Amino acid sequence: MAELEHVRWIRRPELRRPYMVAAFTGWNDAADAASSAVKHLVESMNATPLAEIDPEEFTDFATIRPHVRLNDGGNRQIVWPTVSMWTADAGDRDLILVLGPEPALQWKLFCKQIVGVAQTYKVSTIVSLGALLADVPHRRPTQVLGTAADQAAIDRHDLRRSQYEGPTGIVGVLSDACHRASMSSISLWGAVPAYAAQIASPKAALALVERLSEILDVDLPTVSLVESVETYDAQIDQLIVNDPSLTRYLERIEAMGDDDDDDEYEFDDDDDDIELLIDEEDGDAALPPDDRPRDDTPLPDGPVDSDALMAEVEQFLRSQRDD
Repeated sequence: MAELEHVRWIRRPELRRPYMVAAFTGWNDAADAASSAVKHLVESMNATPLAEIDPEEFTDFATIRPHVRLNDGGNRQIVWPTVSMWTADAGDRDLILVLGPEPALQWKLFCKQIVGVAQTYKVSTIVSLGALLADVPHRRPTQVLGTAADQAAIDRHDLRRSQYEGPTGIVGVLSDACHRASMSSISLWGAVPAYAAQIASPKAALALVERLSEILDVDLPTVSLVESVETYDAQIDQLIVNDPSLTRYLERIEAMGDDDDDDEYEFDDDDDDIELLIDEEDGDAALPPDDRPRDDTPLPDGPVDSDALMAEVEQFLRSQRDD
């Protein structure tokens, strides 16, 4: 079992057949969807603090800065950017919920702390949540892609085996750490509209929670997320109405989806972290809406070739390796 020298325990309860669910803000968290999903679970399930990972060894404080707060007595205190853990009652089992910023340093040591806590409580599976930007319309149901390395988990939960090669984030490293520790892990990824990247997406968070609920076979709360989706859709509708170029772009990607036989939009993170998709037709990186091709961009003749699309994504990411 890994040494947990960087874990500060708040309490040490007995847990029943727990699963661990983790999300990290940063590169793996388009439109805050993954972190919002775990934050929602913490709040709606009245989760209780379990432990914290000391940020000193893992955080670049010049990039993710601590905050100054005034307490009830008016005294100043520093709030450090910390990865925290909570426990929550999920019926006949418990959940360990993990949430915090993606670390900047010593990722292998950081993941040893996460895996060590999971081993302490004999967690059967660690489920990591992520979100990526994709050419998908906001009014369609959010797609969630699930990957795993364990064939039994793939068959049981209708997941995919990742074939991705290229730059990765903390979710990919954590999955690798689980594999090395002979622990089952699953990654769930929600697709967020690229043109709405700056708007937090309760819709993608809801889709992640619903898929998580299926995998864990527990009834997770979703009411507050459901109530937020209509406001989210209306907010993006207003954004599009005020920008003709966005309207044309949205019509284009909706037409691409309608051409597909199964009425699903192809996206493929193949495990994690791809926040730029490549235009299938001319190989350009997905651009902000104002920089996208206008109406003269031709539509594909048929369904998007996901293999070709993925090959272009991987080639683009490799070209960015030194950036």
